[in-house]
Amino acid sequence: MEERYALRMEGISKEYAGHRVLKGVTLRVRPGEIHALMGENGAGKSTLMNILFGMPVIHATGGFEGRIELDGRPVSIDTPQKAMELGIGMVHQEFMLIPGFTVTENIKVGRELSRPNLMSRLLGPSLETLDLDAMARDARRALDAIGLAVREDALVEGMPVGYLQFIEIAREIDKAGVRLLVFDEPTAVLTEGEAERLLSVMKSIAARGVAIIFITHRLDEVMAAADSLTVLRDGELAARRAVRDTSPVEIAELMIGRRVEKLVEEREDNRALSDRDIAVSLEDFRVEMPGERVRGVDLAIRRGEILGIGGLAGQGKLGITNGILGLYPASGRVAAEGRPLDLKKPGEALGRGMAFVSEDRRGVGLLLEESIQENIVFSARQVNGDFLRRVGWMSFCDSPGARAHAREMVKALDIRCTGVGQAAGSLSGGNQQKVCLARALTLRPRVLFVSEPTRGIDIGAKKLVLEKLVQLNREEGVTVVVVSSELAELRSVCDRIAIVSEGRISRILSPGDSDAEFGLAMSGPGKGGEGRG
Repeated sequence: MEERYALRMEGISKEYAGHRVLKGVTLRVRPGEIHALMGENGAGKSTLMNILFGMPVIHATGGFEGRIELDGRPVSIDTPQKAMELGIGMVHQEFMLIPGFTVTENIKVGRELSRPNLMSRLLGPSLETLDLDAMARDARRALDAIGLAVREDALVEGMPVGYLQFIEIAREIDKAGVRLLVFDEPTAVLTEGEAERLLSVMKSIAARGVAIIFITHRLDEVMAAADSLTVLRDGELAARRAVRDTSPVEIAELMIGRRVEKLVEEREDNRALSDRDIAVSLEDFRVEMPGERVRGVDLAIRRGEILGIGGLAGQGKLGITNGILGLYPASGRVAAEGRPLDLKKPGEALGRGMAFVSEDRRGVGLLLEESIQENIVFSARQVNGDFLRRVGWMSFCDSPGARAHAREMVKALDIRCTGVGQAAGSLSGGNQQKVCLARALTLRPRVLFVSEPTRGIDIGAKKLVLEKLVQLNREEGVTVVVVSSELAELRSVCDRIAIVSEGRISRILSPGDSDAEFGLAMSGPGKGGEGRG
């Protein structure tokens, strides 16, 4: 007898502008099981879920190939509303709550309960009165089901992050007929205690027969909570496993195991790098960045090298650069060229010969409403006093100098624009990334930190950005630190790669080490042996 599945997605393929992002993917989830959906950034997880939810971006770009079945019946899901009617819900990584509403109002929004009154009996049901008591009772039942002791009439605004995540869950389980819930990186912004509680709630929901798709990068959570898993890699199905039949090491290997294409020529001789010649050192470095906590990193960055910092999402790699830059509270000892860095002094790192390209180019990296020119010269003007003309005690912006420099950077980095006066926010993602890099290079740094340099940009822009980093390193002697989720790219340009797991350095590897060694390092500190290189 054929096995029963709450959800079957068979032979799912999707193409965007000639590029196939999904290639015959299969996803099967049984009723009452927690099924982990895993893969590196860009593996196809989001596209697959967009198809499941009937998101407009899918149908506005030619639809998809393949079929979807719920409880053995073929279904056509062409809108999110249809997905909800079929009993599919989603707990989002980015909260979808309305701050000015109460807990009850957020749980019942779009599904409000009402009762007849005199006007509605005369003029129609649209004039019925909201049944606030009944709505509050429903909200209380949903909150009690997940053990959240919060008043149902309390405003959501100002509540702790953990509460918001659980209110999202309460909203979904309050929906009638829910048969499948998708949890998208639900623990990314939670504390350890909150994350453990959420996994317990997921198990209790699954025990009621609801199928759960659990999207996460955290291997320990998969081993603790999931029954089975699907791994996607480069838009293809890499494997489906029962959790009891696999291990964190194998899962990591399945996620990253692909051929590494060298984007640049290998450095001819690495022996000139000396452990005594240190550009930046970290000792017991800790950063309180939500979702990317650093729990005690010891790392020496050698002068003149390209160091990669890799690891799965949520393990702490992004917290390292954000902590050094001062965007989140940090502690421990950081020294630049042997001199301690004051972690409590904003701008200290920039004034000490470091430059940063943030992973959040729109939120941190760019002044979106300002021109390309202003974005490129802004930091250098503030930190180094460049692009200023001084007359006595007064300073004026050197607009001709700034314009000439911006044009040079546009040409050097092939920034596609109408001119240096164009607003940075109107550029494509790849060109915005190049503007961020141009701003960092304008500081003339001795050490350049670049986080997620190729996220969301096309292959041509990726190659140019990576080759520019290598050129800076080899021709100008800039020490480069690349923080990336794209392990293949790190292996194509770096001299050494430090793998971060659970907020610590698990192992330092050579780009030529095997996929098995990288998988072992990603599975957690203490499991990858001694660091090398």
